[in-house]
Amino acid sequence: MNKELVNFIVKKYLKFDKKNPFISISAILAFIGVAIGVMVLIITMAIMNGTAKEFENKLFTMNYPISIYPKYRDTIDKQLLEDLEKEFPKLKFSPYLSTQVILQSDQEMNGGVIFGVDMEKEAEINSIYKKAVENLTLSKYDIIVGDGIREALYLENSQKLTLYFTSLNPAGFSMMPKMKRFTYKGSFKSGLHAYDKAYVYTSIEALQTILRKDSASYDGIHVYSENAMKDIKFLEGFLAKKGVGVIGWWQQNGNFFAAMQMEKKALFIVLMLIILVASLNIISSLLMTVMSRRKEIALLLSMGASFKEIKQIFLKLGTIIGFSGIFVGTILGFFGLWLLDTFEIISLPADVYGTSKLPLDLATIDLVSIIVGATIIVFLSSYYPSKKATKIDVIDVLRNE
Repeated sequence: MNKELVNFIVKKYLKFDKKNPFISISAILAFIGVAIGVMVLIITMAIMNGTAKEFENKLFTMNYPISIYPKYRDTIDKQLLEDLEKEFPKLKFSPYLSTQVILQSDQEMNGGVIFGVDMEKEAEINSIYKKAVENLTLSKYDIIVGDGIREALYLENSQKLTLYFTSLNPAGFSMMPKMKRFTYKGSFKSGLHAYDKAYVYTSIEALQTILRKDSASYDGIHVYSENAMKDIKFLEGFLAKKGVGVIGWWQQNGNFFAAMQMEKKALFIVLMLIILVASLNIISSLLMTVMSRRKEIALLLSMGASFKEIKQIFLKLGTIIGFSGIFVGTILGFFGLWLLDTFEIISLPADVYGTSKLPLDLATIDLVSIIVGATIIVFLSSYYPSKKATKIDVIDVLRNE
């Protein structure tokens, strides 16, 4: 195959055709369409990944990597905690008690879930709690609340507030809910409004006293692991016959992340249609080029050019237009990500999305999928016109044109 001939003809056809401007305009539109399609896909996939990762980080912290809970018994005893710490020294464990409460400050009331925790152990596995209690000296009946609760109850440092518990105390011929005065010491902000408006932390000793729980029994144990999906299997094996269950954070929020993955795949397919539509311009541009250059193609064939060379000319012409669009689109996509990451062009409501800044995270697999998908579409769009160019009847064209 004569590569010099192929390259010469391709360079000639790439120049703007003044006699048939619509052919060149169609090629330019195809180039722009592919570039925009690739750019939009890169930015969209980065936003989808970033959003999923942001929610994952928040849920990972507030739901804990792994949780151990009573399955065939009412509580978890301290002996089991000690056995776990001895068996799995690389993991971090934080026992807890929990119950629902109503918080009252003056005339304001707010419902929530209170966790009684060991301050030191909890701070090791919960970065948000650790930040909230930093430089604080907490006593037995001090509490840390979510920022949403603080705002709803207008709390100030060292303010007293009353907590009403779901367990009851006998009062004459009736039953009254247990209540206890606590001191507000600080607040935390997880970035997820649902947690900030519901979660309350206090000492585990406080709940043991109020709920009349044994000091050696817990409602569950939160576990921190660097590789939760792997470590949960070892924990399941160790706890199989101890009457307790184990659950990972991804299992607690499985439906949420499955929905996000489905949305991401659907969006990828829909946006890939932009490139598909743009590729139709490649087909139309090449077909118009073939029709307008029928005489030149016939002359080349009559002078000894092979059908393979003719096919290669139009295949290369189409791929240059398409691949140039992919290349430029990729650059524009990364430039767009840089703009969005550097400047706060889009501001999000933090109480809805967990962050005010647009989260971006382009996965390598997504970038590869975009480029490969676009390449396949461009190649197929170039193949049909190039094959059509070889179907020209040389004798008939030369006779009539």
